[in-house]
Amino acid sequence: MAILGIIGGSGLTRLKALQIDRQEMVTTPYGEPSAPLTFGHFDGSPIVFLPRHGGAHTIPPHRVNYRANLWALREAGVERVIGMAAVGGITPAMQPGVLCVTDQVIDYTWGRDHTLFEADLDSVTHIDFTEPYCESLRQTLLDAARRAGVSVVDGGTYAATQGPRLESSAEIRRLERDGCDLVGMTGMPETALARELGLCYACLALSVNWAAGKSEGPITMAEIEHHLESGMAEARKVLAAVACG
Repeated sequence: MAILGIIGGSGLTRLKALQIDRQEMVTTPYGEPSAPLTFGHFDGSPIVFLPRHGGAHTIPPHRVNYRANLWALREAGVERVIGMAAVGGITPAMQPGVLCVTDQVIDYTWGRDHTLFEADLDSVTHIDFTEPYCESLRQTLLDAARRAGVSVVDGGTYAATQGPRLESSAEIRRLERDGCDLVGMTGMPETALARELGLCYACLALSVNWAAGKSEGPITMAEIEHHLESGMAEARKVLAAVACG
């Protein structure tokens, strides 16, 4: 049985319904991952869970060891990875509370360790990234959402920004001109590293606020936390349906 890996983002530092078997810290050529891997089961289906920002949510997006996280999951036998993400909505379809199974990504990050192919190479290595997400896992997520009775948006372009600050309204206008639908800080290099490692990777994104300049007044943590609480409850239903389906 293929092992499913889940990377939890903001608002998902643990899976409440997961029957935990053990936790294990894995050493990788790229250092330690964000937290020990949690091995468990959803109704008999094996799951490996890893909180992207650490168990106490203390690692900012630009300091996450993405290479170690993905490497550790692969070494644990994971073949499919769902990356959960809390994002800001840019286009009207991505209003706060909406779940989206993204289908494209644009990378605006800088200074991150973004590839495994940089040393001791026999030749320069390139990966195809035309379709950045694993389509079979995307369809699995969409089907799981239907079975769970959860509404999700099929497709959207994720703008991956550096963080940890939020964006200016001018930056959001630029992202919208570039064709982005939502904005987050962890989508890259995670998506590309999964491709380099041969992992089937998809993103389930939860809009927790309007991006800068898309609503009246400043973005508040109270607004974000409100949508995190309600939206992650729906996201857990989808993840459970994937694991058990």
